[in-house]
Amino acid sequence: MENVTLTNGVKMPLNGFGVYQITDQKEAEESVIEAIKAGYRLIDTAAAYKNEKAVGNAIQKSGVAREELFITSKLWVSDTGYETTKAAFAKTLELLQVDYLDLYLLHQPYGDIYGSWRALEELYKEGKTRSIGVSNFYTDRLVDFILHNEVTPHVNQIEVNPFLQQEEAMTIHKEYDVVVQAWAPFAEGRNGLFTNEKLEEIGKKHNKSVAQVVLRWLTQRCVSALAKSVNPNRIAENFDIWNFELDKQDMKIISALDTNTSSFFSHRDPAMVKALGSNKLER
Repeated sequence: MENVTLTNGVKMPLNGFGVYQITDQKEAEESVIEAIKAGYRLIDTAAAYKNEKAVGNAIQKSGVAREELFITSKLWVSDTGYETTKAAFAKTLELLQVDYLDLYLLHQPYGDIYGSWRALEELYKEGKTRSIGVSNFYTDRLVDFILHNEVTPHVNQIEVNPFLQQEEAMTIHKEYDVVVQAWAPFAEGRNGLFTNEKLEEIGKKHNKSVAQVVLRWLTQRCVSALAKSVNPNRIAENFDIWNFELDKQDMKIISALDTNTSSFFSHRDPAMVKALGSNKLER
């Protein structure tokens, strides 16, 4: 497995396992156990996913030493603000049954993100989280945020997949040394991703699945990818991407699939901002 080194020297796995939308607690726990068994060391959750306790149970049962794992969680909008962030972080540690996180993110660019970031900076300096970052920050918001804070986010978790390749964003992130992490690398199967002829052809060429091709494409761009599945065979398959490499022609073919359009929604849509900002999290 390959890693990417953050600006503070922390090594983060390029291939991670996400648990978004795995709401059944038993299923979430079993999936994380299977992921760790398959070789995954980066496990990504969030307070809003409501499965931190299940992830924590899986970590305890995995038999893998805590220091070998890279655990990420995220702060929800309704918990933004200095004091509420500290309390939410403490609750996350309790549910995950760990003493520290490897990465803690602001889940959305809404609410009192500056108050929250002051709290995250303190948690980082105290060693309670090895790195801090943001999620869903478009480049204009990201640059403004960087210019007005002491610690630059180590990671920005954004939508990246063959239909939204974020080339312009990659350039800005590189300029500020912020690592890009991809959520929904498969676009949740939308736009016919798993049956795309070009991706299938590349897969046949390397004797790999479309999912493996997409994950390899991301990691070869130094983008950390978060794949999700509850199927043990697919979990193992999605991790098995290190024994082949896409060539220049493969990368060119995939590049041509870019529509520069989200498969989901815009974080600049006022209706979406209102919906996310009004969603109060109860834990």
